[in-house]
Amino acid sequence: MAILLYRLGRFSFRRRGRVLALWLLLLALLGGGAAAFSGPTTSKFSIPGTESQKALDSLAREFPQASGATGTIVIAAPEGGKLTPAAVAPVTEEAAKVPGVVAAVDPFASKAVSQDGRYALVQVQFTSGVDGITDAQREAFREAGSSVADLRVEHGGEIMRGVPEVGSTEALGVAVAALVLVLTFGSLVAAGMTLLNALVGVAAGMAGLFSLSSTVELTSTAPILALMLGLAVGIDYALFITSRHRQYLAEGMDAEEAAGRATGTAGSAVVFAGATVVIALAALSVAGVPFLTVMGLAAAATVALAVLVSLTLLPAVLGFAGLRVLPRKLRTRTSVPAQAAPSDEGAGAPHEKNAGFRWGRLVARLRVPVLLLGVAGLGALALPVQDMRLSLPDASTEAVGSPNREAYDLTAEGFGEGFNGRLIAVVSGDDARSTQVAAKEATTLITATEGVLAVAAPQMNEKGTTALLAVVPKTGPTDAATEETVHAIRDRVADVKGASIALTGATAVGIDVSEKLADALPVYLLLVVGLSVLLLMLVFRSFLVPVKAALGFLLTIGATFGITVAIFQEGHLASLVGLDTPGPLVSFLPILLIGILFGLAMDYEVFLVSRMREDFVHGADAREAVISGVGHNARVVTAAAVIMTAVFGGFVLMQDPVIKSMGFALAIGVLIDAFVVRMALVPALMHLVGRAAWWLPRAVDRALPDLDIEGERLHSRIPVPERPVELVKT
Repeated sequence: MAILLYRLGRFSFRRRGRVLALWLLLLALLGGGAAAFSGPTTSKFSIPGTESQKALDSLAREFPQASGATGTIVIAAPEGGKLTPAAVAPVTEEAAKVPGVVAAVDPFASKAVSQDGRYALVQVQFTSGVDGITDAQREAFREAGSSVADLRVEHGGEIMRGVPEVGSTEALGVAVAALVLVLTFGSLVAAGMTLLNALVGVAAGMAGLFSLSSTVELTSTAPILALMLGLAVGIDYALFITSRHRQYLAEGMDAEEAAGRATGTAGSAVVFAGATVVIALAALSVAGVPFLTVMGLAAAATVALAVLVSLTLLPAVLGFAGLRVLPRKLRTRTSVPAQAAPSDEGAGAPHEKNAGFRWGRLVARLRVPVLLLGVAGLGALALPVQDMRLSLPDASTEAVGSPNREAYDLTAEGFGEGFNGRLIAVVSGDDARSTQVAAKEATTLITATEGVLAVAAPQMNEKGTTALLAVVPKTGPTDAATEETVHAIRDRVADVKGASIALTGATAVGIDVSEKLADALPVYLLLVVGLSVLLLMLVFRSFLVPVKAALGFLLTIGATFGITVAIFQEGHLASLVGLDTPGPLVSFLPILLIGILFGLAMDYEVFLVSRMREDFVHGADAREAVISGVGHNARVVTAAAVIMTAVFGGFVLMQDPVIKSMGFALAIGVLIDAFVVRMALVPALMHLVGRAAWWLPRAVDRALPDLDIEGERLHSRIPVPERPVELVKT
């Protein structure tokens, strides 16, 4: 693979004009496709086959007028006052006139008035689903009742859920990444082209994604995830290849040869690292959750484009940059012998004196304390995981002051938390009589269920074969007690004769999704860990290295989950991340986090350990090989981790709690994995086991294909030119 990539790098370098033109043409085509074919994203989180989804599908067929999106208008009289039918009527009338509204129910007719008479709920039913609601309809709904004097009117419900948008806060992460690149390279040209390389990959990925959005149901978080990952890995992959290219240039190698060898060596590691991320993201489809599959495939495609850009466009850009990728002081040196060339990692200092080598030797001396302290510390950080709760997001965690949050809080104030988590029991029979009998029996059983506050009178469809029972629990939509109530209701109505009864509603859907994802999590984790062991065994021809990498990954995941639970669920230090209200983690965060962090963890594992193996197979002592691996790669891995953390951290500044938690978990996970696991625990364990780290049974070694990640075949078949080329000032 190294030889193939070497030739690709040299080809891109020589034909840099054509390569650049092809990428610009591809960007233009994808951009045009996005402009012409992009469709709206969806905020639906559903899983086919679950009881709640089956009930919604049944409603769409048998009771279409009740299957559309809903909104809620909460009305409150001044303190000490009471609402009257005359005072509420204008609000109901205005809501009924909103385009697309089937009905706006008078709260006095539906008995949706609080006991003290101060609060009322106007239920508004739309014909189309949430994704079919236009901005004009949403705005008209929000204006309904706004002109009524002396009453507080808040608008909420599923149609008021906002779609997260990329804003200026994400640019802060990119700005930090640019600063780190400048400090790492000491060259504005090198930093700029590395960042540009990543932005081209992200632009192509996002344009391609939106080009398909009219034919593929794209969740609102999928583009954000793709952008987040595409930026992070795009910058990192370009950083690794550019760093190796600069090293070869500083050793006196011809620019074209340096680009080819950088693509063949560091590029091989990039291909493997990118493949692990793509496989881990694509494997999210094993969960059997459509919206999660789309998110994983969208992000995987963006990562694959980042790899392709790094292997083709980057060598071309390196050709345009010439020696300007080096610090200015190195451009004037001539005939630099390879053995005396200043190291890119050491910034001109001898290897043994740079910070990476000093750290490597410190870990070698303190390997046992480092292992004990690191494992104990990460284990302690993982303790909150045992209390982790999952759910789909609701209005209770939205930003304070947002319309949906205001309506949620006002409803809870006037009626209790349960009115924000209303359930719907769908009773389906063969004829009107059996349906009515079953609905009556179900009403009696549900009313007697612990945790149920009230059950409304049945609503029948025109044929009388489907009845709806509105169920109000005593607790809020994400409360653990509500989940118990849902299961208790389902158990009670399971034996009702003459009709099928299914429980649905946003709260029931959230519970079903969370449980399905929780069931899939162990299987996915086993798949990911097994995959890491197999892939790393192929790369490093070792048994212990893959096992150690997998165990380190589990430590990373445990500590990351623990910190995220402590902040986002339990509320410790929540103000530091701008979180208004703590609550359960979003259901898909754990499985998504495992997939992404697995790929990123393998990035650092490959870049760090491949140098250790390279030195070991060339005759270095096991201990010195570990020190060399840390010393040569510490600066680049540190820069990559800081950049990735900065990019992910930029999303923490978004108001959307789901995106905020995703950005935070990914940022903290990268920090833990790069600086604690890979830069401390991995070398400490490698020092402890010595040569045994590279042991692999001969039979297994012969059976495994040789991927040549370190470029051994490249060095043997295409030797480095003996005479260094002069470096001239440009």
